[in-house]
Amino acid sequence: METGAGGERMELTLDRVYQAAHVLKPLVKRTELVRAAGIETDCELYLKTENLQNTGSFKIRGACYRISTLTEEERRRGVVACSAGNHAQGVALAASRSGTKSTIFLPAVAPISKVEATRAYGAEVRMIDGVYDDAYEAALRYQKESGAVFIHPFNDIDVIAGQGTIGMEICEQLMDAEAVVVPVGGGGLISGVSFVVKKLNPGCKVYGVQASGAASMLKSRRDHALESLSEVHTFADGIAVKKPGSVTFDMVEEYVDELVTVTDDETAAAILTLMERQKVVSEGAGAVSVAAVLFHKVPVKGKKTVCIISGGNIDVNILSRVITRGLMKTGRKASLTLELLDKPGQLEEVSRIIAEKGANVTRVDHNSTAEDSDINGCYLTMQMETRDFRHVEEIRREFSERGFRLVQ
Repeated sequence: METGAGGERMELTLDRVYQAAHVLKPLVKRTELVRAAGIETDCELYLKTENLQNTGSFKIRGACYRISTLTEEERRRGVVACSAGNHAQGVALAASRSGTKSTIFLPAVAPISKVEATRAYGAEVRMIDGVYDDAYEAALRYQKESGAVFIHPFNDIDVIAGQGTIGMEICEQLMDAEAVVVPVGGGGLISGVSFVVKKLNPGCKVYGVQASGAASMLKSRRDHALESLSEVHTFADGIAVKKPGSVTFDMVEEYVDELVTVTDDETAAAILTLMERQKVVSEGAGAVSVAAVLFHKVPVKGKKTVCIISGGNIDVNILSRVITRGLMKTGRKASLTLELLDKPGQLEEVSRIIAEKGANVTRVDHNSTAEDSDINGCYLTMQMETRDFRHVEEIRREFSERGFRLVQ
C-alpha cells in the first residue's frame, strides 16, 4: 500500500495495470515473446525482449505511466529521479515528451553509454560518487530543496503498474506459461509482473533472480524484514541495489514463489549464450534470468518458461571482458601449464598434441626463470580455444598419458 499526493490510500489493481497499458500504448513497444529454440535448456524457453524496448529497457513503462499522472502544477515544478541508467533514460524521455524538466542523479559507476543517452533525452544529469543508493539520497535532498516531484525507480505503485504491463503481455502472448523468471534489483519489475501473472494465471510460478553480490531482496525475504547491504559487487549495474523498497518487498513476499542468485560469471555466460544462439544483446541485469535457467537455479525442467530480458544497454567498453568471462565459464577458453625440460622439440610436440585434439592455441608464455622449476626446466602456459570442459579434460588427459607434467 502507498499514500497518494492527496492522502488517499493506493494499491495495485488489475484495473490500474489495464489503465497503464492504455496510456502506454502509443508510447512504448509491445515487445515480442520469442521462442529461444537456439538455446539448449531442459525447459521450453521463451524470451520477453524488453532489451528491444524504447530506450533499451523496460523502465520506460513505469516512468511514462508515472509521469502521465502528474498534475499541471507538478509538471511546472519538474521531476527528479535517481538511477543506475535505465530508469534515468525512461524518466528523461517521458519528461521530455510531456514538456517537463527532469533532473537525474546517477551513480559514478553507471556506464558512460547510459549517462550520455540520458543527457541526449533532455535531462540535466548529476553524477554522484558511489552506487544507486548514494544517488538516491542525493536525489531526495534535491527534491526537498527544489520541490520537484520525485519519480522513484521501483517503490511507487504507478511505476509498478507500468512494469506490470509486461506481465499482462506475457499472459496474452503465452496463455499457458508455467514459469516466469524475472531480474530483481529494487523489485519494481517483479512486483508488477508477479501481481499480474498470479491474478491472470494463478498456476504459473514466478521466480526472481538477483546478482549474488547484490542480493538485498533475497536477504530481506529470508529474514522477513527489509534489509540493507553495506555494499554491492556486480557488473550488472541495473540491479546493484543495496536495499529494496518497502512496497516492492511486501509484494514480493506475497506474490513471488522463490528468489535465487547467480554469479557474475554465470551472467557473463548467459550474455554470451544469448548473443551466439539467439542474436540477442543483453546487459548484465537483463541476462540474470537466463543465467538462472542455464545453471539450473530455478526448477523449470519440462516447463514453458519465460525469461524477461529486462534491458540491452550494455557498455561496449566491458563487453569484450564479459565475453571472455563467458567463454571461460563454459569451457570455450582454457589455460594449461606444463613443466618441460628446456630443450629443442618440446614446443613442437606440445603443439602437435593440441592440434591433434582439435584445439586452437591463442597465446603461449614461456618461463625459464621460475625459482621452483628444475634448473634445466621451464614452465609453458598456453591459452586455448576449446569446445567445452569435456574437451579441455581430453587434452589434459592426453598430455598426462604422453608423460608431460601438468602444473594446472
